[in-house]
Amino acid sequence: MDTMKLYLAIILIRFIYAGMFILNKAAMNSGMNNLVFIFYRQAAATLSLLPFAIIFERKEAPHLSFVVFMKMFMLALCGITGALNLFGVGLRYTSSTLGAASFNTLPATTFLLAVLLRMEVVKLRSVSGTTKVVGIVVCLGGAMNYAFYKGPRLLSWSHHNSVAHKGSQHSNKTWITGSFIFLAANILWSLWTVLQGRVLKEYPSKLLFTAMQCFLSTIQSFFVAIAFEHNFSRWKLGFDVGLLAVAYCGIVVTSITFYLQAWIIEKKGPVFLAMFTPLSLVINIILSMFLLGEVITLGSVCGAVLLVCGLYIVLWGKNKEEGRSEIHQERQMTVLESTASEVV
Repeated sequence: MDTMKLYLAIILIRFIYAGMFILNKAAMNSGMNNLVFIFYRQAAATLSLLPFAIIFERKEAPHLSFVVFMKMFMLALCGITGALNLFGVGLRYTSSTLGAASFNTLPATTFLLAVLLRMEVVKLRSVSGTTKVVGIVVCLGGAMNYAFYKGPRLLSWSHHNSVAHKGSQHSNKTWITGSFIFLAANILWSLWTVLQGRVLKEYPSKLLFTAMQCFLSTIQSFFVAIAFEHNFSRWKLGFDVGLLAVAYCGIVVTSITFYLQAWIIEKKGPVFLAMFTPLSLVINIILSMFLLGEVITLGSVCGAVLLVCGLYIVLWGKNKEEGRSEIHQERQMTVLESTASEVV
């Protein structure tokens, strides 16, 4: 029964993320400014998270020093404000499918940055080390294929939804530009993921830590949006797809997925969760074709296959390495226990 709940939770998470890409793209196709959208999204996320963080962690939370606060500020600026705004620009230039596909490069780029920052070690002479390097190369190959090769059309769904069709077609120049913007956003996300671990050691209250970053990113996103969008009529929210996207991303994505992901990681670990990342891409390809009128090409299919294969190769190598590390630690403990018994 517990196993069934885990799989249902993972499928729900993947559908939530696929819906996020679809609604983001639909909101931008309807004319909503992507910078303004990020501000409202983070404001909604803050309002949904902060009360729970205060109720459940206020008494046990450690003292927030100025140094830790500034680290949180820089993390929010890099991994939330910077990454989400770049992601929004990339989404405007390309498609929701490419946005979902770019998510599959996150494990590879995160691992690469961890290696560059000397937080991970690559043993090229070991099978696991070589496998992870191969996986990264395959992931990057899939991303490059997505960016530079479209190929013939395979599937499309024509309908008369003006929101779906508006802005759904892109030139090769904007597509390539958007692909590199996605890459920059993923690098910032990966850097944010890698550096969060260090700050969490200083401030272990996870819910308050997340809520604080959402709050800081709301302020940052406001100044970014107001610097580029001076027409305040474009800041108005109506009862349309823009308001739905803001509420969905700010409340559903932030609150529900945060809880479910933490629960799954606690039960099965991060590798188990990451293994199902490509499911969002598959769901997104199908939904974007029907709801947004996006075209599925041979290049997008080939790129998706390479991205998924690269992701699983990296995860397999990482999992194998962690398994060997556990075996090595168990052997060391056995040796120490036997030595201690001999001394006694």
